[in-house]
Amino acid sequence: MKQSVAAFAIIAMLSLTTASVCSAFPADDQAAVPQAAAPVLDVVTLKDGSVIYGEVIEMMGGLLHIKNSMAGDIIKVKWAEVSKLAVSHPIPVHLKEGTVLIGTVEEGDPGMMKVKAGPTGSVMTVPMDAVTQVNPVLQPPVVYTGSINAGYSQTAGNASLKNISVIGDFVARSEQLRLTMLGRYVYGDNNGSLITRNARGTIKLDFFITKRFFWFASAYFENDFFQDLKLRTAISSGPGYQWIERGDYGGIFKDMTLYVEAGPAYFNEDFRVAEDRASFRGRVSTKWNWPLFDDRLTIYHYHEIFPSLQNFSDFFFTMDNGIRLKILEGLASGFQVTTRYNNRPAPGTVPTDNLYLLTLGYAFDTTRKR
Repeated sequence: MKQSVAAFAIIAMLSLTTASVCSAFPADDQAAVPQAAAPVLDVVTLKDGSVIYGEVIEMMGGLLHIKNSMAGDIIKVKWAEVSKLAVSHPIPVHLKEGTVLIGTVEEGDPGMMKVKAGPTGSVMTVPMDAVTQVNPVLQPPVVYTGSINAGYSQTAGNASLKNISVIGDFVARSEQLRLTMLGRYVYGDNNGSLITRNARGTIKLDFFITKRFFWFASAYFENDFFQDLKLRTAISSGPGYQWIERGDYGGIFKDMTLYVEAGPAYFNEDFRVAEDRASFRGRVSTKWNWPLFDDRLTIYHYHEIFPSLQNFSDFFFTMDNGIRLKILEGLASGFQVTTRYNNRPAPGTVPTDNLYLLTLGYAFDTTRKR
């Protein structure tokens, strides 16, 4: 009996002690534990009333890219269809006149957006149709693009035939300058007898006065044994305009470029046998480049026309049309057709020459992409 009373007393003391400790150190209130804050999503409201939640990645070429965890791919909507926009993270907004605003974006009236600058917190209301780009990929000070391709064939035995062709292009583009160099060399002989040999080189520098308007200076050199031509030289300068730049359009047209230029030129032809000729002419040139499928396929066109200012029926014309196919990173194959027409050829020669070149080589482009 005494043992039972003692055990009961011990249990009672332990219970009182536990209650005292619990009252002195209360358990954490589960309701008071802060929950992890859900990430704040960007909000895109379309003109038809649809609302898209996610993370705004960029807007280029008239397309707004939105990352959504529920979608397997990036959602792309036309910028012209966006009515309101809210972006929770600081983002650069590029305007038509060249201004760049960096900050978060708050919803405004339909067709308007409020950009809240980071350090100062000032808010600027901007029309959405005044925005050209949002969070574009920043490019290096100078972007280099180009290619060098070559073709070679040879036969031996009953026939001895050798053909060599090399074509190349190089463009260096900064904010205000663009340097362009083009080159071509073609050689062929049959059993030691020359059957074709011609070379061409062009160097051109463009100075951009505005984002689209530029002034160029160019020099063109050409040699062709079977045109009786030692050297054809054309020095020219004049205005040009960049009609299409990368990012102007969306979809498959996003990397397309096009420019046109024209100006006076000094044109000289030094022949081997025929009498040399020199004249003042005009120069009109167009260059169009259309990369497709992330630069896996490129279609291009380039021409130069040199009409005489004394006699408009007298002109020289050269044109390159081709495609370039990326096989592996840097390795590319190309097919080019070059047409040259001179309506006053040297005696004993024809006015038109066509070159068909199938080549393999190296292509590069330092343009940064997301």
